[in-house]
Amino acid sequence: MVLWGADRLTDGATSIAQRLNVPQIVIGLTVVAMGTSAPEFFVSFVSALKGTTDMAVGNVIGSNIFNTLLIVGVAAMVSPMVIATNTVRKDMPCAVIASLMLLLMSLDNELSRLDAALLFAAFILFMLYTLHLAKTGKQEDDLQPPMKPLKAVFYLLLGLACLIFGSNLFVEAATQVAKSLGVSEAMIGLTIVAGGTSLPELATSVVAAMKGRSAIAIGNVIGSNVFNILMILGITGVICPMDLKGITLIDFGVLIGSIVLLWFFTFTKYTVARWEGAVLTLIFLGYLTHLIMSI
Repeated sequence: MVLWGADRLTDGATSIAQRLNVPQIVIGLTVVAMGTSAPEFFVSFVSALKGTTDMAVGNVIGSNIFNTLLIVGVAAMVSPMVIATNTVRKDMPCAVIASLMLLLMSLDNELSRLDAALLFAAFILFMLYTLHLAKTGKQEDDLQPPMKPLKAVFYLLLGLACLIFGSNLFVEAATQVAKSLGVSEAMIGLTIVAGGTSLPELATSVVAAMKGRSAIAIGNVIGSNVFNILMILGITGVICPMDLKGITLIDFGVLIGSIVLLWFFTFTKYTVARWEGAVLTLIFLGYLTHLIMSI
C-alpha cells in the first residue's frame, strides 16, 4: 500500500505540476525525486509521531546503506554501471557531507529541533544548488503527457491516503514484530523497514542496469540518500525531536564508509565494475550478519 501510494502520489503531482506549466526540470528535481523518497518519509514520520524514534532514524540509515551497498552492488554485478559525472561530482560529496552532519549531531544520542532545522536548511541549499546546475545543463524531455485534471487530483489524494494509512499499519506491525522477537526498534528499522521501503529502487536499478541506463538509476539512488537524511530527518526532527540510543557507531561507520567507498570506486573511470559491485554486496552481507548476530 505504501509503495503503490507513492507511485500514485508522484503521478498525480507530476501531472498537476505539468498542467500548471512548471518546468519539467523542476518537476524532476522536486515532485519525482521526493516521490521516490515518500515511503521512507511517511514510515519515518509516522514512527516518530508514535514515539518509536529509533525506528524512524534506523529506517533512514538502513535505507541509505541498502541503497549504496546492495542496490548499486547487485546492479553492478548484473551489468557494469556507468555513473554520471554530475552524480560523482555533486551527489556523492553531498551524501558524504550529509552523513557526517548526521553523525556529528548524533554524538549526544539525540536529534534536537535545532539539529533537524540545520539538516533541513542544508537540504534547501542542496536543492538550490541542484536546480542551478540543472538549468545550466542539458534538460531531458522524458516525462509522460499529463493526465486529466480530475484524475490527477484523485491520484494525488488516493496516493496520499494510501501512504498515510499504509505507513501507520507498517509501523504498528514492525513494532509488534520487534516486541515479539525481543529486538530493538532501531534494529527493525535498520533491517525490515529499511529493506521494505528500498525494494522498489533495487528492482528499478537492476532493470535499468540490464537495459544500459544505469547512470540515471544510480543518480536517483545516491540523490535519495541526500533526501533521506536532510529532508526526511530534517522535517521529522523539527516536528518530533528524536532519541538515537539504538543506533551504534558501527551503523554510522557503515553509512559513511559505504558512500566513501562507492565514491572512490567511481572517481577515476566513472564506472562500477562487476568486482566492485561484488565487494559492495559482500560488505552489505557482512553488515547484515553483524546485525543478526547482535540480536
